[in-house]
Amino acid sequence: MVIITVCVGSSCYLRGAHKVAEALEGAILRHGLRGKIELQGAFCLNRCLEGVAVSVNGQPVPRVTEENVEDIFRAYVLGEVN
Repeated sequence: MVIITVCVGSSCYLRGAHKVAEALEGAILRHGLRGKIELQGAFCLNRCLEGVAVSVNGQPVPRVTEENVEDIFRAYVLGEVN
């Protein structure tokens, strides 16, 4: 199971964490990976200066935005799915 964590703390929320989470959920569904990927929220990932903080299996993913979610998904998530 791949675990994607999106920070929903105040700094990330103001930078669009809810839109990033929605876009990630859409990518999971488009790629038919429901049940293989868990999308969860966390209060703080201690990366407040890097935009919306996201991690994949505990590894930080830098500078995630709603606009680059599909590229991030391909680069960081698809290779982790078994």
